[in-house]
Amino acid sequence: MWDKPALLNWIANLLYAISMVVMLYAAVYVVVHLPIFPLREVKVDGELHHVSREQVKLIVAKHLKGNFFTLDLINARDAFEKLPWARSVSVRRRWPDKLEVVIEEHEALARWGSTALVNKQGELFHAASGSDLPVFYGPDNGVIEVASQYDSLNKVLQSANLEVATLALTPRRAWQVTTTNGIVLELGRVEMQPRLEKFANIYSSTLVGLNKKITYVDLRYPSGFAVRRPTAVVNTGKVASADGSQKAVEAVKPSASDSKAMKSDTVKKRTGTVT
Repeated sequence: MWDKPALLNWIANLLYAISMVVMLYAAVYVVVHLPIFPLREVKVDGELHHVSREQVKLIVAKHLKGNFFTLDLINARDAFEKLPWARSVSVRRRWPDKLEVVIEEHEALARWGSTALVNKQGELFHAASGSDLPVFYGPDNGVIEVASQYDSLNKVLQSANLEVATLALTPRRAWQVTTTNGIVLELGRVEMQPRLEKFANIYSSTLVGLNKKITYVDLRYPSGFAVRRPTAVVNTGKVASADGSQKAVEAVKPSASDSKAMKSDTVKKRTGTVT
């Protein structure tokens, strides 16, 4: 080997190159860790309605460690994504001393029972909200399905000056709507929107004019629907019990029109109207 000068020169050049790379890396490492490249500004963009300045300051103080070069962007992004209202976050360096953060907030569409909120993409998230939101119910794998049905069903009801208060999907994939004025609507498993459109048209043209409270509507009939109205209490009285004492009781006596309305629970309204 020692009698091969060409090989020895090649090995020497290789060792020289390696040493230069190591020295250059060490120099760069020292320079970027010097306090001459501080991160002076964190700019947060996005349509922010729930993420507060105080929350941003806390993340900057607790999680953004290092200078312009040594800051871990992945850890910084993860820290901002832990904010309850943050749906997605992107972070990038901006020379010479700025960090840009773009936050997309969740837009709350409804509540998922009493456990979470649902955004407009049909995703669950956990945050506090004081807004008056509709409530969704359903199986764990039904969040997107319920959210996707909400807009179309609510638009139909709005044409009759009604709105969805709760929207429920049963494990058998049957749908039930409760309106803000307390009407429970059974839609079944198929043709939910046509059935609801039929009810909205009749409600606007006929039922509202009757000025009678409705509590329940079964829309699962092929050519009509059944309506239930609450029973009214008309008087109270007292009856004697076996021990001679008297107890107050409420007597219920529906009118002729009430009796006719209650019968609609068990018959189909083939004409789509209520008498």
